[in-house]
Amino acid sequence: QVQLVESGGGLVQPGGSLRLSCAASGFTLDDYAVGWFRQAPGKEREGVSCISSSDGITSYADSVKGRFTISRDNAKNTVYLQMNGLKPEDTAVYYCAAYLGYGCPREPREYAYWGQGTQVTVSS
Repeated sequence: QVQLVESGGGLVQPGGSLRLSCAASGFTLDDYAVGWFRQAPGKEREGVSCISSSDGITSYADSVKGRFTISRDNAKNTVYLQMNGLKPEDTAVYYCAAYLGYGCPREPREYAYWGQGTQVTVSS
């Protein structure tokens, strides 16, 4: 069964850190680009970061550049999102998604597989 499972979300104070994990089962994740998206209440889903499949090129939304780092561990079939310097505006449900192809599409609909999401809340 093809599945993506996110974990690592939670409640953190402003300035704190979290590391999200996206574990794949039923397929080889390093054949896919993996994107992290987030959706806050009342807002559209937005792209946060992505790592391509073949060359490992990473990209970030302007709002998280310098604070978030995406990486992958092919041996564990897992992609991570290290989030430092968290702000209240980072509060959202975070999703990972997998895309079979070159590069990292901007549009969520291009991604074939999605996880169920993990809640990140940044609040004092």
